[in-house]
Amino acid sequence: MTSTTASTKPVAPALAVPNLSVASAALWLSLTVLLAALAYYFLGYDQGAVSVFGSDTHVHEFVHDARHFLGFPCH
Repeated sequence: MTSTTASTKPVAPALAVPNLSVASAALWLSLTVLLAALAYYFLGYDQGAVSVFGSDTHVHEFVHDARHFLGFPCH
């Protein structure tokens, strides 16, 4: 008695690669750079005297501990 067993290997699901055009990729890169620059400003540069918001230090105090954690001196 002979039996044939079909050996089925599990097939890995294919990864979906998004189709990005050059314009779309440039837009995403620009938005990422803008967000990173804003984060850098508020975490590293905004200190009240040179603040966009004048002498209001609410933003400075909100990110105060993060400034020290990232190595930015502030006082």
